[in-house]
Amino acid sequence: MDLHARRADSFGAQAEAYAEHRPDYPVAAIRWALEPLGTDEHFDVLDLAAGTGKLTAGLCGEGHRVTAVEPNEQMLSELVRRVHGVRALPGHAEHIPVPDQTVDAVFVGTAFHWFDQEKALPEIARVLRPGGVLAAMWVEPVTDVEWVRELEQVSATSVESQRQDPVAFMAHPSFTAAEHATFPHSHRRDSPEAAIAWINTHSRMIVIDEAERAAISDKMLAYLRSRPETSNGPFDVPLRAKVYRTVRVSG
Repeated sequence: MDLHARRADSFGAQAEAYAEHRPDYPVAAIRWALEPLGTDEHFDVLDLAAGTGKLTAGLCGEGHRVTAVEPNEQMLSELVRRVHGVRALPGHAEHIPVPDQTVDAVFVGTAFHWFDQEKALPEIARVLRPGGVLAAMWVEPVTDVEWVRELEQVSATSVESQRQDPVAFMAHPSFTAAEHATFPHSHRRDSPEAAIAWINTHSRMIVIDEAERAAISDKMLAYLRSRPETSNGPFDVPLRAKVYRTVRVSG
């Protein structure tokens, strides 16, 4: 299995930690993504590559009728355990287990970069009603804050990001040109150890060997304890949510 595939398939073993430590998504970003549909209704929404339900929970909180689709059995089980009343199905972006033109919006939370767009975009177009929205979101640290940028450097591993961030939509005749927006967000951490637990749920940390991960965790702990922003008590990690949306055209 190549490294990209290993990373894409790495999260199941960390499903409980992922659910516990990953950040959620800002409501303002969800609402902006749905603006092309109008803002006064509840919609049929598909959360694709839903993971443990971080974005699913936000969509449900807004009152939408949500179907969650996730390929990893452990992640999907964690979603069902934590987000009640959601239709949850095993499936992939390249093979979505719902009928044609049955959803108003497809959301993808910090997962679109794992998709094979040549196969996924026609499949997403198939399940969307004409005029429906495809929205891809990434929630990531604000690295122009000094301590956050330095923490990113301290946490570097032998396996680094293989993608430009974020990944743009391919041009596709079923979709309009993408629009994008950015929203401020934050991730509350009770301690340096909680921040490290969050970072350790990223694929670049999961796929390295135990000795390297332990050494990097030690470096992160020493760094966080040395910084006044993070050495004592709860602190907020500044994040930003980047959102790309495109609309399913008729025909």
